[in-house]
Amino acid sequence: MSVRRLAEDQFQPTGFAFNADNTAWAEKTIQKYPEGRQQSAVIPLLMRAQEQDGWVTRACIEKIADMLDMAYIRVLEVATFYTQFQLKPVGTRAHIQVCGTTPCMLRGSEALMDVCRHKIHHDPLTPNESGTLSWEEVECQGACVNAPMVIIFKDAYEDLTPERLEEIIDTFEAGKGDTVKPGPQIDRHLSAPIGPLTTLTEEIKPDRSNLDKPAETPATSAPAAAAAPSEAAKPKTTAPEADTKLKTPVTDPKASETNAKAAEKEGSGEVKISKPSLEDANRPAKVEKPATPDDLKLISGVGPKIEAVLNELGIFTYAQVAGWNGAQREWVDGYLNFKGRIDRDDWVRQAEALAKGGEAEYIKVFGKKPR
Repeated sequence: MSVRRLAEDQFQPTGFAFNADNTAWAEKTIQKYPEGRQQSAVIPLLMRAQEQDGWVTRACIEKIADMLDMAYIRVLEVATFYTQFQLKPVGTRAHIQVCGTTPCMLRGSEALMDVCRHKIHHDPLTPNESGTLSWEEVECQGACVNAPMVIIFKDAYEDLTPERLEEIIDTFEAGKGDTVKPGPQIDRHLSAPIGPLTTLTEEIKPDRSNLDKPAETPATSAPAAAAAPSEAAKPKTTAPEADTKLKTPVTDPKASETNAKAAEKEGSGEVKISKPSLEDANRPAKVEKPATPDDLKLISGVGPKIEAVLNELGIFTYAQVAGWNGAQREWVDGYLNFKGRIDRDDWVRQAEALAKGGEAEYIKVFGKKPR
C-alpha cells in the first residue's frame, strides 16, 4: 500500500464542526457503544464527516478524536489506513473511482482511465480547474461480472464503454448527476447474463407415468399387531424417565411432583444426601472473624451465597483456603455438595496467589483479573 498523508497546510481549513443534523446523528451513534467503548464509532464518524465536507481534514480528525476521547494519532492511523477516506480535496460534484483490477482491466478499464485523464485531469486525485471533478484508480469494487465499472460517491456504474463514461461525466459536471441511473448501463438486469435465456428454454413435462398407475391391492395377510402410539417408531425402554405415566411440570405440575417423588422411592428406596459432621476431624480449623475479612468472592467459583456458608464455618481469609489439604478439601466439597469443584476450580492455588500479593499476584499467576 502506498504511503497516505494528509493534504498540505494550504488546503487545510482552520476548523471543523458537524452541522446540526450530523451532530445529532453522531451523538446517537456514539450511544450505541458501551461505556468506555465509544472509540468504536471512529469509522462511522469519519465517513459522515467526509460525506459532509467531501474529504477528511486535519481539523476533522482532531474534532472526532476529542469527541471520542482518543489521541489524535489513533484517529489519524484509521484515516490513513483505509483508502475509503479521501485525505485531499476531491471533486465537489463527482469523484470517480475507476476499478483497475484484473476483470475490469481485461474488459477495458484502461480506456475509462484515458477518458478521465482527458476530461478531468491527467493526474489522479487532482481536481479539474473548477474543482468539480476528480478521479482515481482503485482496487476491486465487487462487480466483476459487470466489468468495467466505476463508483461515484456511493453508487456503482457498470458495463461501461468510454463513450458512456464521457456522457456520465458531462452529466455530473452539469450538476445533474442524480438523473443518471446507477447499475448496469446496458440492457442487463442487475448481474444476470446478457441477452435472452440460453438454457432451460423448453418446457419440460415431468414423467408421471409411475404415479398414474392404479394402486395395487396388497395380498391379504394376517393383520399386524398395532404398536401403541407412545411406542411407535421408538425403541422399547424401561428407563423411569420414559414412563408414560409420568407427567411433566408443564402438563400437570402437581402430578409431576408426586410422580417424581414416587420414582425416587421406588426400588432401592429414597436416597438422601447428608452433609459431613461438623465434628469431623477433617473439618478445616475455624478462626474468629477478623476486622477486615478477605473477599472470598475473588476466588473463581465462590459467589455471595457460598462465601456466607464459608464464613459460617469460620473461614474468612485466603490463607485458610490456601492451607487446605486433600481431606479438608473433600470435607468442604461434601459440606457444600460440590463433588470435586474445589479441585476443578483450583481454589487453593487461587487463594495462595491472593494471599501472597492480592490482585497483582493473581494476574501474574493466572494471566487475568480474579473473577
